[in-house]
Amino acid sequence: MSTTSRITAAALAAVAGVTALAGCGSSDSGDRVDAKTVTLVSHDSFNASKSVLAAFEKESGYKVRVIRGGDAGEAVNKAILSKDNPQGDVFFGIDNTLLSRGLNAGLFTPYEAKGLGSVPAGLQLDKDGHRVTPLDYGDICVNYDRAYFTQHRLAPPQTFDDLLKPQYKGLLVTENSATSSPGLAFQLGTIATHGEAGWPDYWKKLKANGVEVVNSWEQAYNERFSGSAAGKGKGDKPLVVSYASSPPAEVMGKKPAPKEAPTGVATGTCFRQIEFGGLLKGAKNEKGGKALLDFLLSKTFQEDMPLQMFVNPARKDATVPELFTRYGTAIEKPTTLAPETITKNRDQWIKQWSSLVLK
Repeated sequence: MSTTSRITAAALAAVAGVTALAGCGSSDSGDRVDAKTVTLVSHDSFNASKSVLAAFEKESGYKVRVIRGGDAGEAVNKAILSKDNPQGDVFFGIDNTLLSRGLNAGLFTPYEAKGLGSVPAGLQLDKDGHRVTPLDYGDICVNYDRAYFTQHRLAPPQTFDDLLKPQYKGLLVTENSATSSPGLAFQLGTIATHGEAGWPDYWKKLKANGVEVVNSWEQAYNERFSGSAAGKGKGDKPLVVSYASSPPAEVMGKKPAPKEAPTGVATGTCFRQIEFGGLLKGAKNEKGGKALLDFLLSKTFQEDMPLQMFVNPARKDATVPELFTRYGTAIEKPTTLAPETITKNRDQWIKQWSSLVLK
């Protein structure tokens, strides 16, 4: 979801007491790289247990170096701009809302990762070309601060249309579709719901109802959302575009464990996001890149992902932690759009959205 985009959820994990990846990789693109180093390029949300990456390093003989490039949309744009001299060997975190942009730019070298047979066909959006490998999925949804709605004796919204009601005026913060993958996914959810002809009118009404737009998930969730532990309740927006798997992050580390998470999910506002990894074309360490991509799809890494990035593993045989299943929300019928529809219309939709909402 895609993860997340995940979510940009490593920030959530850090709030909850999970140690962010540091020792196994550097974000300094100026570091010297040799044949025994394999470099992973990703968005800011990439996170993994040190012990898990250390096991890969010991088994493979490669040191993992990580370069984080901002939100998912920003990271993909940087990868495209540097494609003739790629920053690394593997890219992690391009999702189905941005996939065609990377494929059309020729970012990736085809490679069929080991373990792909354990990934459901519905997640394999490039199953014929194997230019990218599905690694996780999640649902982008509006999250709400339970305490706010309890205190105000107001039922939280559950659908896209609910967000237009006067009782929710000025309560929602979302991300910029042009700079944030969750923001784009939310826009695509409104398009899937209201159609290609109806979504602009929906956004005009949402703007009139006081929606706030910020550039990134981190800003929206950690700075503006009142239910964020990272923001310590300083934000004044009780509604935020985030992930269906965000609530477990707000519970992690709390003792005694609460009966429910302090945040909830508006289940009728969700869009399915799938995240992929791929071997970058022109990679200086292609052999190491293939080994790393195999590892990202291994059960070891896949089972580490849920509580590190708060996304669902792509492998159907990977075990998901009880905390994740207990406090997360399973979305039975998320909105979706065909990849070819996104490919055909995405750039124009973003321009149209920007003109409607940001001006």
